[in-house]
Amino acid sequence: MRTDIEFPTSDGTRLSGWHYVPEGPGPFPTIVMATGFSGVKEGGHTPATAERFVQAGLAVLVYDHRNFGTSGGTPRQEIDPLLQMRDYSDAVTFAETLPHTDPERIGAWGSSLSGGHVIVLAGQDRRVRCIVSQMPMISGRECGQRLVPAPALAAGAAFQRADRAARMAGKEPAMIPVASPDPTAQAALPTPDSWEFIQAEAHLPTHRNEVTLRSMELVSGYEPGLLIERVSPTPMLMIVGESDLVCPPDLQLGAYARAREPKRLLTVPAGHFDVYKAGPAFDRVSDAAAEFFAEHLR
Repeated sequence: MRTDIEFPTSDGTRLSGWHYVPEGPGPFPTIVMATGFSGVKEGGHTPATAERFVQAGLAVLVYDHRNFGTSGGTPRQEIDPLLQMRDYSDAVTFAETLPHTDPERIGAWGSSLSGGHVIVLAGQDRRVRCIVSQMPMISGRECGQRLVPAPALAAGAAFQRADRAARMAGKEPAMIPVASPDPTAQAALPTPDSWEFIQAEAHLPTHRNEVTLRSMELVSGYEPGLLIERVSPTPMLMIVGESDLVCPPDLQLGAYARAREPKRLLTVPAGHFDVYKAGPAFDRVSDAAAEFFAEHLR
């Protein structure tokens, strides 16, 4: 069963999403989850992931990040990683109020940017009893430097300076595309598979191929890997894509090596976006996540 939900964050922003509940008597172990980067809950095979968890006897709370999809917040299409991570904690608080939730059995799932969020969340919030971090962004600075050539970074810095001045003057924030068919054009994720994924999401009514320019500045200062040692004693499953062009696998594996037990690693022969569409990669990672949650929350 899936119902629409809405809840306030600690700063009053309204977030909206879905609550999935399996059949049978509750309360149930509950998974809190949100999409990565600029995604919306209707895309990225997010509903299929939630349904896989429900099949394992888990309730699920999935929501759109602030400023995206059907959630509130301004500026629209702006990614603030620190606020998004705090929203995860508020989502846990909201989940605790739901009659179908067992508050002693709450887990968190995240992928890409939100894969970094759940690392930070688990390092700070012991209400979360286990996490699955799928192809996480470990270091905003390192990812940015590897994705964007140095000349483009320099040009972007000048663009950001002008944007700061314009926003202070009350003007609308500058926007950049998330992905582009032109590999030389300015884009948040300048990889061929990023463009393919964005094209596949174009039919979604709330999805937009743009983020504020300031999003890139905020993401570049976000370093979830610094808290990896603090996740323990919370169990963590990290899923790494061997062909990931967006979140470098070596950064993920380096963070996993620094993490303390209990932890588990799954590497898959897949790119960053292969797990967001039907196929063997999705089946493997979603089954592994469901089994991990069931093991540690039952």
